[in-house]
Amino acid sequence: MASARQGLFITLEGGEGSGKSTQAHALKALLEKAGRTVTLTREPAGCPLGQRVRELLSEPSLQLDARSELLLFVAGRAQHVAEVIRPALERGEVVICDRFGDSSVAYQGYGRGLSPDDVRLANRIATQGLVPDLTVLLDVPVETGLARKAGEDAPDRIGQEGAEFHQRVRQGYLALAADEPQRFLVVDATLAPEEITRTIWRWLEPLLA
Repeated sequence: MASARQGLFITLEGGEGSGKSTQAHALKALLEKAGRTVTLTREPAGCPLGQRVRELLSEPSLQLDARSELLLFVAGRAQHVAEVIRPALERGEVVICDRFGDSSVAYQGYGRGLSPDDVRLANRIATQGLVPDLTVLLDVPVETGLARKAGEDAPDRIGQEGAEFHQRVRQGYLALAADEPQRFLVVDATLAPEEITRTIWRWLEPLLA
């Protein structure tokens, strides 16, 4: 995908407590040190519409069908791509996004039980076929990830789900990575954050060249 546009698109994926935000900021610092302009963004709150979607999904009294949940995420993603991600790529920037379309396949597909193929189709429509150049999957055991999240702010709709749900999500992510080994880098997220950053950077440097 890199040859089709000027910029470079990197996404970070993983279950709850996998350390995506930490790695996103670490990679941004390294890339800027290397002289690259970086747009750091996240889903679902990477644009004003996405922020509204996040607020809606965080409403505890709102009962949502799995398809409704998916379509809300996808609507925010469509606007996010149009408003933030594509313009940055066209400017030649490196875009680092904390979660993207693979999250919907893992959470709404494998987690909620929707057809993964239907979720992929919804993603393709929303993103006009945009695919990351590199997706880093920070893989962490469910119990470890949930323990890391304990004590934080009140969990959202997905964070309130039980361990079985999050185990399905983890297996979904691993299945996605197995299907696309050329795009996915799977990293053991129980390692020290600095070691994880070094591992990702070794994969990233050839793409920058």
